[in-house]
Amino acid sequence: MELKIKDQLISLFESHFKEEVTFFEQLPGSGSYREYARMKSSGHQVIGAFNQDVKENQAFLEFSAHFRNKSIPVPHIYAVSYDLRTYLQEDLGNTTLFDFLTKTRETEGFSIKIVEVYKKVLRELPKIQLVAGKDIDYSVCYPREAFDKQSMMWDLNYFKYYFLKLAKISFDEQALEDDFQNFSDYLLAVDNNAFLYRDFQSRNVMLKDGEVYFIDYQGGRKGALQYDLASLLYDAKANIPEAEREELLEFYLDELSQYKHIDREKFKSLFGGYVLIRIMQAMGAYGFRGFYEKKEHFLKSIPFALKNLEILLGRNTIQVQLPELFKVLKEITQSEFLKSISPVNDRLTVRVSSFSYKRGIPADPSGNGGGFVFDCRAIHNPGKYLEYKHLTGKDPQVQEFLEEKSTMANFLAPVFSLVSNSVEVYSSRGFSHLSVSFGCTGGQHRSVYAAEKMAEYLKNNYPVTVVLQHIEQDNK
Repeated sequence: MELKIKDQLISLFESHFKEEVTFFEQLPGSGSYREYARMKSSGHQVIGAFNQDVKENQAFLEFSAHFRNKSIPVPHIYAVSYDLRTYLQEDLGNTTLFDFLTKTRETEGFSIKIVEVYKKVLRELPKIQLVAGKDIDYSVCYPREAFDKQSMMWDLNYFKYYFLKLAKISFDEQALEDDFQNFSDYLLAVDNNAFLYRDFQSRNVMLKDGEVYFIDYQGGRKGALQYDLASLLYDAKANIPEAEREELLEFYLDELSQYKHIDREKFKSLFGGYVLIRIMQAMGAYGFRGFYEKKEHFLKSIPFALKNLEILLGRNTIQVQLPELFKVLKEITQSEFLKSISPVNDRLTVRVSSFSYKRGIPADPSGNGGGFVFDCRAIHNPGKYLEYKHLTGKDPQVQEFLEEKSTMANFLAPVFSLVSNSVEVYSSRGFSHLSVSFGCTGGQHRSVYAAEKMAEYLKNNYPVTVVLQHIEQDNK
């Protein structure tokens, strides 16, 4: 951040709050050219923003005031500079929906806890689209007032020139342009009078004190209901499982029906088209930011987008012929060049657990089912001896007992061999999850030791992500 911008933000803060700034921290950049900083004084803490694009700022500020008036949870705007390039907004913390999703998924998979947060978001979406959208001032929209044919063609050509060209995907230019024209006409044959947030995805939803808040809606305009839902449910790196996508789609339609009569089947048939144009728009961004601007973060989203594209092509509901476009999309999913761009998070995750048979075998939260369950109850139990009763398999005394006075080593040798074989095959085939569970009577000594040793073995021998949990011990 330039010193001049920092000085402008501090000046605006001190002029408004009449307090000296005691803390200033520039925040990491995102996909835009806006710059943000967290600022504190003795009595206040805010996020300062700088953006050279005044028209974009005007849209954000107008929408913010309107949304707050309609009880939509968005940040409060405290002060705006005379030139409209800097402003101070409420600090909603550091936890985005994506952050929450990522952290929770490591230990629980895509659990009911995550689904419930998504439902909180989807309860608000119809209010944004229809309640706030009913009398919003669309004249401040930037760069266009509606997601119309012109806007769609911009997105489609963005995809063509910044993704297809840079990803070395061949296409017939005129045939593809004809398909773009037909595709946009098809998408516009639907009610386009709702407020379209434009970038309604997990990084633009903040979580604070158990509530959801929305940010980065400056690109909003008039458009179809399906687009924002597609943005959220097919957010590439959020990687929502298909069963949960279907559940959340139906939940949204239930919420939407409280505000507007809808034909559910017609909505769903057109939804696939909006999912596709959103994926293509995102791929254009990944290409521009990743291939052209060399920002690796954006390239790492490509494999997730390819997966979404494969799912969409497998159950195509688009009721218009788009031969060249679908030929190109199929070529994308088969591109070895694109498949080689593999993010770290895309490698195999092995969930290693210890548990008590008194409570039953744990479910696999990844949704895959299967995996390994090993019974440690035939091994000599240190828990029968008073000196070990209040210790666990992580304590050195218990480990020494199991290594010297039990058959644990003989038990684990074939276990390591079996799991190794699956890890190697799963990794080569691109599988995402494998579960390995060890059970004993109390889930305290033998199973904990075995799980610890398995996690250690995997970390030392394979390029996999290991998630270790001791179900009985972690819940104490």
